[in-house]
Parts: sequence; C-alpha cells; structure tokens
Amino acid sequence: MSEPAGMIHWEAQDSIGILTLDAPRGNFLSDPEFIAPEQLKDLLDQDGAKALVICGAGKHFSGGARLDDLFKLAANPVHLAERMNKGKSLLDFIENLDIPVIAVINGICFGGGLEIALACHIRICSEKALFAFPECNHSLMPGMGGTIRLPGKISWASSLETILGGDMLNAQEALNMKIVDEVLPQEAGMEKALLLAKKMTKDRPRKVIRYILQALRNYKSMPLAEAMKEETRMFCELAYEEMERRKNENLL
Repeated sequence: MSEPAGMIHWEAQDSIGILTLDAPRGNFLSDPEFIAPEQLKDLLDQDGAKALVICGAGKHFSGGARLDDLFKLAANPVHLAERMNKGKSLLDFIENLDIPVIAVINGICFGGGLEIALACHIRICSEKALFAFPECNHSLMPGMGGTIRLPGKISWASSLETILGGDMLNAQEALNMKIVDEVLPQEAGMEKALLLAKKMTKDRPRKVIRYILQALRNYKSMPLAEAMKEETRMFCELAYEEMERRKNENLL
C-alpha cells in the first residue's frame, strides 16, 4: 500500500485504520490540511476500516502550527484563508466520519493539534499529556474550529478561560473539564484505543456502525421528533435485512 506523502504515516490492523501524525520535532503542522479528505477516504475504503485511530509519532501528539510556516502563509491572506479552510474541511470530514474516531494523545497537544483531537469522537490521553490553545500568547486565535468545538465539549466560560488564557492544562485537568474521556499510564493509550475500537466494531456490519453514528448525530442536528422517526426507520431497515439473512441461512 502506498502511504500518503508528507506529514503522516498510515497502517491498518484488523479493520482499524491508524493515522499517525509524523513530522520532525513535535509533529508540528506545516500545512493545516495534513492529508486530503479524499485521500483519507481512499485509505479507509481500501482497508475496509470500521474505526480510525489518530495518534502522534514519538513523544507528542502535535504541537500545532509551526509559527514560521504560518507567518509565511500569512504574507498572502487569500492563500492563508484557502489553506485554513482546507484544514477545517479535513477536520469536518474526520468529525463526520460514519465510523468511530479515537484520538490517542501523548505529550503536547497544542493549538492545531488540540483542534484535531477535538474533531475525534473519543479522546484517550496519557498521564503526561499537556493541552493548550497558546495562540493568544502570539497575538493569534484558534483557526481550525477550536472556538467552535471546545464549547461543544465544555462550558462557554471554561472555553473562554482556556482559549484567552493560553495556559497549559495537564491530563487530570483536561479529564475534569471533559476535554478528554480517559487518562491512562504512558504508552497504554494505543492498546486501549485498539481494544476499544475492536470492541465497538468486531463482528458489527458496516451498515450498523454507520446507522448508529448517524442516529447519534441526528440528536443534535434534527428536531427530536424527526430524529426519533429516523431512528425507527433505520431500526426497521436493519431488522428486515437481518431477518432476510437469517432466513437465507436457515437460522429462522
């Protein structure tokens, strides 16, 4: 299998795709679009992935944008906006995948790195992980959805303090604030993520996984009555298909 060029490494284990951010010295992002959405889709499809794990190579998840690269892009504001919008489209694509997406976070998870993690469905971090939106310390602000996704996870007041304060949070603080879902000893996160991904997807038809993700999203995106109606439709469709399968295999 050919690997994507640039800042990532790809592999698949037992129908679980593993996307590793892999750039020198802290996995800093030289470009907001660290992989094109269509390329990620192709990788997931060709390996039949039922879950995706995103992690960082080495000691860190990602330090976010490298300031020198960012300011070079900023010399052309139109081009910078294009690249930022590409990065946002990628994170929207990840967030809206119809398979579970788990972030495994070691070391620093700053700025754009934290925005990547917030786009994942589940976040597991090590005891030594550190989180921050340090952009304000450089007279900037989060630019790939951080101001939108963080208030969706924690309170508006805590989001304001975290983003405008620019301070680092340790793993326990991030857990208490519900920025992450679980804190584990160093190096245990990947094992837990793979076990969790297998538990959620093993022996589950791809369509069942897709419909459950869709139904959970409908709770936020649809009026309650419409979401309930859509859940019933999907349930009945799956029940009919499973009945037919069992009948064809003489299990009924």
